[in-house]
Amino acid sequence: MQPPAAETGRPRCADTRPVSLRAVTIVPDAKDWTWVLDRPCPECGLDTQSFPRDAIPGMIRANAEQWHGLLTGPLELRQRPAPGTWSPAEYGCHVRDVFRLYDTRLTLMLTIDGPHYPNWDQDATAVEERYAEQDPVVVADELVAAAEAIAARFEQVDCEQWQRTGYRSDGAEFTIESFARYFVHDPVHHLHDVTGQRAAASDG
Repeated sequence: MQPPAAETGRPRCADTRPVSLRAVTIVPDAKDWTWVLDRPCPECGLDTQSFPRDAIPGMIRANAEQWHGLLTGPLELRQRPAPGTWSPAEYGCHVRDVFRLYDTRLTLMLTIDGPHYPNWDQDATAVEERYAEQDPVVVADELVAAAEAIAARFEQVDCEQWQRTGYRSDGAEFTIESFARYFVHDPVHHLHDVTGQRAAASDG
């Protein structure tokens, strides 16, 4: 799921010839996913308005545990389902880095008035950091640690701070609350991308 065009990554490629993973271009999903703040996601099933904001840290931790089980399990983690679609291991790297990125952005919102987030090209990061070559078990532990960091930071947000603002590189404005609801959809949606598992109605 995802955000601005440069921050998306659930792709398709019609070319089925055997090629190296590095040679395949992942075509970004150009949707602006801020609509998930207005209505439930028909793909993963998450309704970002259906739970209290205080539930978000627990949702982050629960999602990270699911990713940890997936990345340390028997699934063919490095196998792409299609040449232009990330493997489960690559998705795990991406989710880990989303946790890290959003923790940085949350810190900016808590410490600076109306910050503008630096843009992040997730597809360039996947290539530069060699997602396809990273050890899924190591990624699993790093993902859980990154999830804990941002979950703990959300727990420290006080009542007045939830209305502090920040701006995405395309100008989209978020409060910390809308940022939190928008953000939590991302790892939930990517779990759906990999497993087909839809968000449970009791997620809040």
